[in-house]
Amino acid sequence: MRPRATPYVLVGPATLLLLAFGVLPILVAGAVSLTDLDAAGLGDVSRVRGVGLANYAELFGDAAFWQAMRNTAFYVAVGVPSVVVVSLVIALLLNRSQSRFFRFLRSLYFLPAITGIVAIALVWGYLYNTQFGLVNYLLSLVGLGPVPWLSSPGLVKVSVALVAIWRGTGLNTVIFLAALQGVPKEYLEAAALDGASRLRTTWSVVLPLLRFAILFVTVTTVIAWLQFFDEAFVLTKGGPLGASTSISLFLFQQGFAGARFGYASAGSVVLFVVIAVITVLQLRGRRSDVEY
Repeated sequence: MRPRATPYVLVGPATLLLLAFGVLPILVAGAVSLTDLDAAGLGDVSRVRGVGLANYAELFGDAAFWQAMRNTAFYVAVGVPSVVVVSLVIALLLNRSQSRFFRFLRSLYFLPAITGIVAIALVWGYLYNTQFGLVNYLLSLVGLGPVPWLSSPGLVKVSVALVAIWRGTGLNTVIFLAALQGVPKEYLEAAALDGASRLRTTWSVVLPLLRFAILFVTVTTVIAWLQFFDEAFVLTKGGPLGASTSISLFLFQQGFAGARFGYASAGSVVLFVVIAVITVLQLRGRRSDVEY
């Protein structure tokens, strides 16, 4: 094999997989979004008609679509800062010691990330239960009345977001812990010799060195929350009155429950464009690395 061909041979399989499972579905969704494909069209292609941009025009005039967009914006605005900050603080605290107890805590915080969403829904469904839930029981001990955590349109988004924050913290904590292991000890020792406190060392030395890890976690977390689906689906099915419906859940309801594949594909293309634009803006906003 020629030396110049070696890089292409090595990256070729990964590139083919990326094209097959990353780029091709986007192209297919774009093509389907220009048709009226439904359940009948899946069985008989001759019944599929091209409708141009009619799906997009209907989508942008659909009040349920905009409600799902607002709900998703709320999830991103609340969930992303919460997950990033909580994960970073937990990682900094866990990194203070290498004892068995702290290693046990690291495993404990990671458990929600590997727990099945159905089991999570059962537990949190009980905790949020209006009549028999543990949360309302604890509130009753201090004289507060029952709270409709999952049945109040004004409160359900917060309840669902809390579950997702709790579930998403563990994985990001592990990423931050891995990044903390790469902080040169010489910098920490130099800061200690200069008399810097732990808080000052964390702020002026550790956090700047974690800048790339913070960017990576932020970008991936924003993408995950823009595609928010699991918790809203298993806890509320998007209710009540669509108050907890995310854009991904809206597309699922239109595409699979309503069998409107062309309409759902138009929504998925819009979601893809939103995610791509926000991701590019985040990456372009990254400051250049500084040598310490």
